[in-house]
Amino acid sequence: MICPRCKLLMRIEGDHYVCKKCGYRKKRGSGEGRKVSIKRVEREIPVIEKDIETLPKTEAVCPECGNTEAYWILRQTRASDEPETRIYICTKCGYRWREY
Repeated sequence: MICPRCKLLMRIEGDHYVCKKCGYRKKRGSGEGRKVSIKRVEREIPVIEKDIETLPKTEAVCPECGNTEAYWILRQTRASDEPETRIYICTKCGYRWREY
């Protein structure tokens, strides 16, 4: 609750709100200053690179084994005004390479 006199945040002392600057007191009502409990929900963030079968495929020649198909990922590895980096993963041998 905000103090109507000095516009500071009031603290709770027992069943009253008390301003620590000017000493203004107000009885806590049923609808005012209700405690609100906020529960933090932990969310699992999926790591796409571990389940590479869900990644999109493209035609790219693997420099290691010569396979012509690879999964691809785009990542912003440099400044935001630079183009993103294309990361390829060979579908046959799993070799990773970049294209800037």
